[in-house]
Amino acid sequence: MIVPEVTVPLTPAASADYSSYVNPQWVRLLDLLEMNATYTRCEGVELSTADGRTILDFLSGYCVHNTGHNHPAIVARLQEELQRRGPAMLQSHVPEHAGDLARRLCALANGPDPAAKSADRLTKVFFACSGSEGVESAIKFSRAATRRDGLLYAHGAFHGLTCGALSLMGDGFWREKFGPLLENTAPVTFGDARALEAALATKKYAAFVVEAFQSESGIHPAPDGYLKEARQLCSKYGTLLVMDEVQTGMFRTGRFLAAHHSEGADPDMVVLAKALSGGLVPCSALLMTDDVYKAVYSSLKRSIIHTSTFSENSLSMCAGLATLDVLESENLGQRALASGEYLRGRLREQLAGFEMVHDVRGLGLLSGIEFRAPRSAKLRVAFEAFRHIHESMFGQVIVMRLFRDQGILTQICGNNFMVLKVAPPLVASEEHLDRFVAAIRAVTEEMHTSSSFWTEPLGLARRVLNI
Repeated sequence: MIVPEVTVPLTPAASADYSSYVNPQWVRLLDLLEMNATYTRCEGVELSTADGRTILDFLSGYCVHNTGHNHPAIVARLQEELQRRGPAMLQSHVPEHAGDLARRLCALANGPDPAAKSADRLTKVFFACSGSEGVESAIKFSRAATRRDGLLYAHGAFHGLTCGALSLMGDGFWREKFGPLLENTAPVTFGDARALEAALATKKYAAFVVEAFQSESGIHPAPDGYLKEARQLCSKYGTLLVMDEVQTGMFRTGRFLAAHHSEGADPDMVVLAKALSGGLVPCSALLMTDDVYKAVYSSLKRSIIHTSTFSENSLSMCAGLATLDVLESENLGQRALASGEYLRGRLREQLAGFEMVHDVRGLGLLSGIEFRAPRSAKLRVAFEAFRHIHESMFGQVIVMRLFRDQGILTQICGNNFMVLKVAPPLVASEEHLDRFVAAIRAVTEEMHTSSSFWTEPLGLARRVLNI
């Protein structure tokens, strides 16, 4: 398919009000990157724009759209719930769908092997509205269960942007100007069990909050055996193991949890969000053991000690149930494993030999293409000029080129600007994957052979400096 080149940023009519009353800098950035498109219809992997383009979504809303955009079965379930005019948010009742969704989530999160030690480990669920809220809940619950205040996290982590979640992230960019965050938090090197034990041995930490597969740091799975050892060490020193599966859960990496790729991980709590409701209704879930639950909801008086207004509303619960139906009935976990292997194989084949391509890695349909500084003098001069302007500029030019010239929507990793995140919906076809491979091959070839790849964005760079 030939995609027409866009030389002037699309500015939807809605941008005027958004710019005036919401976030003018966001509108300005999209205009500068020539990515301010008006989307008229979104289905599966394909996004239709007002000017007649078809954009392939290889970001999935940062792993929200595992079932694809507007999956008809999920939409139908929500329409049915709205039409029946049932109890959406009474607050003082037992939400009829919440128990069903919680039961199914626990069954899936406890792992595929019913004989495994962890078969019935996760038995309770607290529902919320976002991944950050799930992490905030895990912080409170771990403190209640252990009577400790300290919190451990891994370097390179991304857990959300509320104050508690932000306290578990070391990147200064996200923390700057927001004042003091939670005290008694500390980072350890991701994958370093010895460093983890040294911290845990102080017996001052309530929880070790960790991603089984770090996404924003550049697509890094936990090293073999690390999560099992982390489990053993946390048990030894009385610290709870909390898995953040916000981006990686719901079969994104091929299994229901990314932690399921590691034998013996057995977390005390798991945070799910993003893809939980098919990308249509805000919803998150904190899964926990009975011991954690009892430490928080320990009496009738404390039955309302931690709640969230929209947490168990009927639409989010129905969306969650319908999403699980789609994921399981369409076997999207196995499809993600097979599609991911195919995609990375094609990427390695097509990008081999380009000096600026360092690595292609991932699991399931969460992959990363890592670029590196060029060795040749001609390219290095241009690359260093970009880096001098801003460290993210090189990656954003790739994102812009993919969108504008190739009709592909993706983004660089939030904590590693040299890694392009590749995360299409799990329903992506081989044709979609091949189109992406051709697109990134074309952009990569241009960066190595065409001076316009480097010279054209200089005007953009000058404008960015004024942001």
